[in-house]
Parts: sequence; structure tokens; C-alpha cells
Amino acid sequence: ELGLACVEAYNDWMVEEWCGPSGGVNIPLCLIPLWDVELAAKETERNAQRGVRAICFSELPHHLKLPTIHTGYWDPLFQVCNDWGVTLCMHIGSSSTNPAASPDAPGGVGGTLAFNNSMASLADWLFSAKLIEFPKLKLAYSEGQIGWIPYALERADTVWEQHDSWQHSKERIPEPPSTYYHGRIFGCFTADHHGLHNLDAVGRDNICFEVDYPHTDTTWPYSKAYVEKITAHLDDQMTYKVLRGNAIKMLELDRV
Repeated sequence: ELGLACVEAYNDWMVEEWCGPSGGVNIPLCLIPLWDVELAAKETERNAQRGVRAICFSELPHHLKLPTIHTGYWDPLFQVCNDWGVTLCMHIGSSSTNPAASPDAPGGVGGTLAFNNSMASLADWLFSAKLIEFPKLKLAYSEGQIGWIPYALERADTVWEQHDSWQHSKERIPEPPSTYYHGRIFGCFTADHHGLHNLDAVGRDNICFEVDYPHTDTTWPYSKAYVEKITAHLDDQMTYKVLRGNAIKMLELDRV
């Protein structure tokens, strides 16, 4: 009861005191009581009714000793998100695990591999059939970067096609897994030149820029200059999508 009260109090503060007076500048991202899916679904709907369109979720719940997305346990939550247009936002490290090559690897190894959990989670979702079961459900990978996405999609499609004789993926997933990525799953990046130069493969409607303030990856206080540099090769329409338009679509915001 105390935990739920804390979650509700935080969300009330987020919506009413932090975001409400900002005139739309601040956009709420609410917490859910992960320990109980029915409570999580109820809290998500409570906030959705007052305009919230994003909640925090774990990239890999199993690492938190929670049921996986394949079990059906989370379906009540996914249904609420599907019905209300609420995006599941999964931050790197939201499974309380960070990828590393070995226990004594230098810190730079984990930092370099930070996208790995997002990649693992994406594969999980693509083969889960949940994006078919909940056709309006949207996902976002916060700070997961985007340059790795094209090959992850290619590999998923290859496995779907060539390994079906023993994996039987087509029984649950009638189309290649990448089909369910476009327009439904958003990659969020802070610095990814490779991804921005391969937009046709990454998905022009699937990426959003972020500044990651106040963490080490942040481009602040030089974010404006950095954005001008990395989008110099893009036309105005694509620059708008990367910096604003795709996020508006993802969060179903009433603005241009």
C-alpha cells in the first residue's frame, strides 16, 4: 500500500505540479507499480484519462524477477496502453542490468555496449506476437541509439524465414518481424551519426532526438549547435521529424 501510494503521489506531482503549469513544455512520463499488473493497468488508465501518453516499463522484466512479456501476465497493461494510445518507454538499464564483456571489464565497455539491452528487448518484442495482439501498442527505447536497428531487423527477418522449420515463428507471426517495427517502435538517440546517415534503413518515422541531460552522454549545453551539425545533411521535413514530429506522433500530442 505504501509503495502504491508513493507511485500515485509521484505521478500526481508529475502531472499536476511539474507538467501542468508548463503549458505543454514538460510532458509527463509516469511510473507504474511493476509488482502488480492489475494495479499497473489501473494506474496507467488513471493517468491516461488526464492526458498522459507515456509510462515507464522495463526493457527486460525477467532481470527484475518479473514475468516476461511472453507469459501473458502483462496483457492487461498492454491492453490499456493499446486502447489509450500510451507508449511503453524503456530506458537503457531499466532491467537493473548493464551489458559487459566480463565482470572486471573497464567502465568504457559497458558504456559502449549500452544499446545491447535495447537490441535484446527489440528481438523479444518482435517475436512475442504482442504487436499483433495489440495492434496499436507503441514502444520507445530511451537512449538506446539507432544505428544498430537495421541489422537487428534484417537478422530477425532472416531467422523468421530460414529457421521456421524448427522454430515455427510463422505460426504466430504471419509477416516478417520487421513489419511490426515501422511506425510502432521508436528509437531515441543522443549521438548517432551512422543512424542519421542510414534513415531509409532505420525508419524515417521511427526516430527521436534526445539530449540526456544531465547524464554524461548529454550534448547540453551545446545541444542546439550539435543538432545543427548532425542534421545539416537532412532536408527541413526530415529535420522536423527527428527533432519534433515523430515525438508528437508517438505521444499523440495536440500540436504541430
